[in-house]
Amino acid sequence: MTLRTKLENDFVIMDGAMGTYLYDTYQVQSCFEEVNLTQPTIITEVHKSYVDAGADLIKTNTYAANAIKLAKHQLADKVIDINAKAVELAKAATEGTDAYVAGTIGGIRGVTRTETTLEEIEASFREQLQVFLDNGVDAILLETYYDEEELHTVLKIAREATDVPIIAQLALQEAGRTQNGTPLTAAFLTLESLGADIVGINCRLGPYHTIEALRYVPLMEDAYISAAPNAGLPDVQDGRLFFKAHADYFGECARSLRDQGARVIGGCCGTTPAHIAAMAAAVRPLTPLTEKQVPLAPHDVIEVVSQPLGIEPLHVQMKTRTSVIVELDPPKHLVVEDYFKGAALLQEAGVDAITIADNSLASPRVCNTAIATILKTKYNINPLVHLSCRDRNLIGLQSHLMGLHTAGIHEILAVTGDPTKIGDFPGASSVYDLQSFELIKLMKQFNNGYSHSGKPLKEKTQFSIAGAFNPNVKYLDKAVKRLEKKVANGADYFISQPVYSEEQLIDVAEAIKTLDAPLYIGIMPLTGHRNAEFLHHEVPGIKLTDSTRAIMAATKDDPAAARREGIAMAKQLIDVALDYFPGIYVITPFLKYEWSIELVHYIHEQTQKKQQPVTPFLQ
Repeated sequence: MTLRTKLENDFVIMDGAMGTYLYDTYQVQSCFEEVNLTQPTIITEVHKSYVDAGADLIKTNTYAANAIKLAKHQLADKVIDINAKAVELAKAATEGTDAYVAGTIGGIRGVTRTETTLEEIEASFREQLQVFLDNGVDAILLETYYDEEELHTVLKIAREATDVPIIAQLALQEAGRTQNGTPLTAAFLTLESLGADIVGINCRLGPYHTIEALRYVPLMEDAYISAAPNAGLPDVQDGRLFFKAHADYFGECARSLRDQGARVIGGCCGTTPAHIAAMAAAVRPLTPLTEKQVPLAPHDVIEVVSQPLGIEPLHVQMKTRTSVIVELDPPKHLVVEDYFKGAALLQEAGVDAITIADNSLASPRVCNTAIATILKTKYNINPLVHLSCRDRNLIGLQSHLMGLHTAGIHEILAVTGDPTKIGDFPGASSVYDLQSFELIKLMKQFNNGYSHSGKPLKEKTQFSIAGAFNPNVKYLDKAVKRLEKKVANGADYFISQPVYSEEQLIDVAEAIKTLDAPLYIGIMPLTGHRNAEFLHHEVPGIKLTDSTRAIMAATKDDPAAARREGIAMAKQLIDVALDYFPGIYVITPFLKYEWSIELVHYIHEQTQKKQQPVTPFLQ
């Protein structure tokens, strides 16, 4: 049976990651494609493990086996050898099975446009493609293409050269839209018109956002749809990437991918044979979708999240009353009217300050200093500005601090910053001249009137310095030791990531009771079942209780019930938090202002009932 014939009535399960699997399981840290020649038995083992897990389609270990990328490893003269060996190994692993072999060719242009010309890309592509055609692969897989121009160019070449099925997959930075700004449906239709037999997306996005990206895409007339998500958002520990999403979650998501029309389903970075086995088991009893009702795509929304304000430094206010802070992230585009409307509504609700992220998750947003200046001068809102070490060297950080002081902006949250490899531009450089500890120390030195080199600033800054705290860790005591180190370097108070259980709130309060700095505890209402599952399975450090997930699952098809339960659970957490913490950090997802307004009013009402808030945290 040919691959095309199988696709007419059945799913095709594609295998999972090769590079991250080699890195994690076999500790390969050199060129992954060279392993075809140096340690071929490893590659065969990986392929066989995916076949045993239920994969119908095996990708050759050739994602970066082109002359341009191999040249970085002084292997440009090994293109033919590496690719031919890759096909040999994949065929050996699938011998005696019904699995197919796809010759894999990865994109060259990433999220940052290289100086490589299309002519150079074409020449490199033709060389790699010819090896696959000479060695009889069952399909050609074009995967992880960020740039549509590049994918269109190589797809045309491949279609003219062969009649074997071609899979053309884009990598998205934003769910539903390509890097070039094309809506996903339009992008798929173009790939279909250029001769792709299967069109889809892989890499970058986890299961949740992959499902969301396909939600508004109709079935194609002359092409099938594929999906190969990453294993959630990566976390970085000791310089290494770790992926969170577990295999059972991938099984659940495979069914959802089927419901969005995917017929070729697999995995990308961070996935393993266990993930693929779960996906195969989940969709095998089902039949592929043949009709799909596509909802109207929503307008782009600005993600709004709640946080603090005040004439006094926030850490001083917290010692006299319960303070409420609100984070309002700058937009990723230049239409800012709704952003400032949101800021005004949050101020009316009685929040104490608005805190503004600094290109969070390594995604570019409107400069938070510009936003902060407008909030302060036009709206009389006191901004709390995040300052990341990722995007500025030591010179830039000091210049930025001097600028903030000059603009009268004194509330600063010092963060190391998410590494660029997890953001929209993984090819961009992460600076990291300083870490958050050192940035805190630098700001304290500025408060004493001296620069990093000890040069007098001729005026003392008045920064109130916040530090970030993640309570969603395995070893809470180690996280608290980091806070103690930040206090020693000059941190005045802390802002935490969200907490989702009453027990965890009490555990955190107990863990920090000897800490010589107050804490804003994070509370973020869940917006629905999919939101809860995304946070639980894909966001590093966040775990929801089974009961919480069950409550949200019961509201799956009822937005009003989801809002009611999300707000109710947040209020229950607030009731406990008010007994232990002097500051509440309400995190409001997306543009749901009414949610945060209701919670802020609730906090103020409960605080008034308590008259004089005295907590074990401050005693």
